[in-house]
Amino acid sequence: MNTVLDLLKTLRACALEEGLVMAIEYHEEDSYLTRFANSAISLNTSEHLVRLKFTAFDGYRRAEYGMITDPKDLQAMREGLRTAGRMARVAEPLSFEPTLPYYMKDVVDERAYDPALAGLTSDERLAFFNTAAAGLETEDIKLSGIFSNGTTTVAQICTTGEGIQYFRVTDAKITVVLSSESQKWEVNAEQSAQKKSDLDAAALHRELAFLARHYQEDEPVQLSLGKYRVVFGPAATAEVMEIAAGYGSSGGAMRRGYSYLKEEDLGRRVFSPLVSVSDDPGIPALYGRTADRYGRDRAEFPVFKEGVFQAFTWEQDDADEFGRTPTGHDVDQYSFSVNPGSMDCADLEALAALPRDEDVLYIPYIHYMNIVNPSKGLVTGSSRFGALLLRKDGSVNIPYNVRLTQAFADFFGDGVRWLSKQQVVYNTSSTYGRRNPVALRVPRFLCVDGIEISHSNASY
Repeated sequence: MNTVLDLLKTLRACALEEGLVMAIEYHEEDSYLTRFANSAISLNTSEHLVRLKFTAFDGYRRAEYGMITDPKDLQAMREGLRTAGRMARVAEPLSFEPTLPYYMKDVVDERAYDPALAGLTSDERLAFFNTAAAGLETEDIKLSGIFSNGTTTVAQICTTGEGIQYFRVTDAKITVVLSSESQKWEVNAEQSAQKKSDLDAAALHRELAFLARHYQEDEPVQLSLGKYRVVFGPAATAEVMEIAAGYGSSGGAMRRGYSYLKEEDLGRRVFSPLVSVSDDPGIPALYGRTADRYGRDRAEFPVFKEGVFQAFTWEQDDADEFGRTPTGHDVDQYSFSVNPGSMDCADLEALAALPRDEDVLYIPYIHYMNIVNPSKGLVTGSSRFGALLLRKDGSVNIPYNVRLTQAFADFFGDGVRWLSKQQVVYNTSSTYGRRNPVALRVPRFLCVDGIEISHSNASY
């Protein structure tokens, strides 16, 4: 940590010598990836990268310059900050004067860092995969998947003051896949971890065994078009809610006409009374930061409370442009937590054992999800693999791929029947670009009536 802080202080001094007004951000990642394909390791790799971002301010002008660098090469870094300064002098003026970051105090936040997860070895990743898939592979059923983990360090300083901010977290995401070469089906199970003790290979094995057994023994069917009672798994719930609560509550998106929420929706019930969502930086497992990049302290921020829309989030630029008050959301990721419900349903076996008075479609993931119309909150995606049709007579069928095209109010509105009281953390981090751990805490299952199947395939 001290090495990083000393480097930023040196770069700040260089910027002051150059007569620059500048914010400097340091990003360091140690990333590890083990990939399996056709029951063998196809890739086992790691990378260590240090990035710097220089943001230079010149009245209404601002420019950013980013570089991947050797932190010992001060000459290259100094040239980088000079480049940002030159860019700012010729940049097109903004329509508003941007606010400068100012850190009144030092912030060191390592609540979400676990040295045991940071030090995970290749042998441990392999042993985890072997345990998760033990006894499930055959001549026809092959193993694949990924185990990704790493450490991310972000630190910030500005020429406006001597304060400095430092954040360090560890994260992991595991996807284990079983696929039939002859029947062309695929099932998978996922797990997220912020610390090593979160890893539970046995739980993944139980879920995979349950799915593989049904996919081998039960009859596949093409679903009829129409509306269904659907139970969503945590991946589907998290990825839809991330968009619904994230861009939906953005004040800047609202003012530009890209949000399905309007100012008149403040204080109005837009979702089911069973649904409450907050951005909670106090939960280490969600990688929440205690301060944003402008130095503002962050606290729990309710977005929906019992279905009622509470507030828009305002990043500093949007607040400057539209004359609003920033809300502490100038961070790389939000930390959304969706409240639990009252249904005791901890895993797939418990879900299949629940009494039901009609057929229930289980959809664990919504693949290839895209926004159809942001102002209407309309998204589309496919169920792909891993779905189950739980018949009301107690039997199970395997549904072929279906497509959903629904509004956020269809997922989280009055059709919500129940939420499980068990919650899980689901990692939604992108695997491309710089490492930026993102996770949501959601109910293990979300049951919704009236979800419409708009397209239904006749095969896997």
